Amino acid sequence: MKRMITKSEEFEILKLVLDKFLWVGVFLMLYGFYRIVHLNENFWFGFSVLVGGAFLMMLFMWILMKEYNYVKR
Repeated sequence: MKRMITKSEEFEILKLVLDKFLWVGVFLMLYGFYRIVHLNENFWFGFSVLVGGAFLMMLFMWILMKEYNYVKR
């Protein structure tokens, strides 16, 4: 028999999971910034990693806000 969870409990679990992906985005941005500033060998690789991390953060932030608006209604 499966246990049913409420929408608010589902949202809390979603926040915990997406928080980890937001941390991954932060670390990607930090790594890209490190590659740009410290290792001057390939600027575009560091810049692309930085932009990829920012894109990942914005994507998961959008998903989180969409779910928050769904639960809020």
